[in-house]
Amino acid sequence: MPKDWETTLPVAALQRSGGDGLRLAIIGNEFAGTHQLPGSGTVSIGRSADATICLQDPSISRRHALLHLGGALRLEDLGSANGTYVRGVRVPSGNTVELLPGDVVEIGATLLVIQGRPRAPGGAGIAPIPGERPMEALNRVIDRIARSNLSVLLLGETGVGKGFVAAELHRRSNRSEGPFLQLNCAAFPENLLESELFGYERGAFTGANQAKRGLLESASGGTVLLDEVGEIPLGMQAKLLRVLEEREVLPLGGLRARAVDVRFISATNRDLEVQMAENKFRGDLFFRLNGISVEIPPLRKRVSEIPSLAAHFAVEASRGAGLPSKSVSAQALELLKQHRWPGNIRELRNVIERAVALSTGPVIEPSDLPLGKFGTVQPPLAVVPSREDGKLPASPAAPGANGSPAENPERQKILDALDRCGWNQSRAAAELGFSRQTLSARLDEYDIPRPRKGRKVER
Repeated sequence: MPKDWETTLPVAALQRSGGDGLRLAIIGNEFAGTHQLPGSGTVSIGRSADATICLQDPSISRRHALLHLGGALRLEDLGSANGTYVRGVRVPSGNTVELLPGDVVEIGATLLVIQGRPRAPGGAGIAPIPGERPMEALNRVIDRIARSNLSVLLLGETGVGKGFVAAELHRRSNRSEGPFLQLNCAAFPENLLESELFGYERGAFTGANQAKRGLLESASGGTVLLDEVGEIPLGMQAKLLRVLEEREVLPLGGLRARAVDVRFISATNRDLEVQMAENKFRGDLFFRLNGISVEIPPLRKRVSEIPSLAAHFAVEASRGAGLPSKSVSAQALELLKQHRWPGNIRELRNVIERAVALSTGPVIEPSDLPLGKFGTVQPPLAVVPSREDGKLPASPAAPGANGSPAENPERQKILDALDRCGWNQSRAAAELGFSRQTLSARLDEYDIPRPRKGRKVER
């Protein structure tokens, strides 16, 4: 089998293929690619020349395994010498096991991943070994696919850590000495995206006084993460497809293409197959980007990992603030485990960073955790009605303003910091360990009016 082989069908054929339109991503020591599975029948896997999928890997038996398609997808071990493993568990010789999209199969030294739309809600994702944490299962897959140049599509909700997984794929790859470039495709205006990605020659447009190398060319020899890839405009998708197919870029105003050597990792929280059906995303680009897809589970399905993540973020935030490392109490950890985490790891990091900044002792306690607005673990924080005259409210420590400070510790600390800084928001944010934007969000969250320009702040 040649290196980086790939067989794909057009979108219409995929939709007609029956069932789920499943694909098999194959990653070996000397080859990597995808194979479209039929809607029914059987697919044989082995070293034999007459096998449907012939893999020239000495660790694979001549007749190693059989895929049964139509209805439930099942895998049968044909008495292989080195065994067939599904989710890390060996399939007994002659037995079959049902597979779901996202399942990982190991035959000899080759890794197979079932790709496609799941048959039932909740069926997607990488299923762990019994007793294995979801991220441990994900880590095994990252370790295997990192060594391949196959394009990777990272799926998951906002904030689950797709950027971290992409960075790990780069760090463990043979490109780790090269650059790792992360591009947020939603952040570039459409009229600038092409010139930023591909570069331009002098005089290509008004203001192009000198040539500029594009971001893709500057990342040659390394890895490029296309974050929010579902946001790329259709016109730009066609040009990106050419880069993936030809491995070269043509700068704006240029006459000669330039070779680029990058591995593409894409990330999205959108359903690209739905966007394909709605003609919002090109099917040929999807198949190029989706050499293998990896779904990252949300934090609410990884509750057992919250204590270690919280401890790591607490140490990290303490170091960043120049404070002695703070720990998280057992009671606070229980509250963190009960929270639903709609913002996933990003939300957890923000909560811990705020708790480190606002806690007065060496241990983060439940009262330091600002979870009431979105979670169910604390009652909603009380809000002070704003004055009709637009002036600042009285201090919430005063009787009748907003209860005692203990009922709303973060709001009180923000007001105290603003008082000390003369209501200079930039100085108060620095004192609290917030960014200016974070403090602005807190003022809105706690309904703290801002003083009008030219008006003296009442105290």
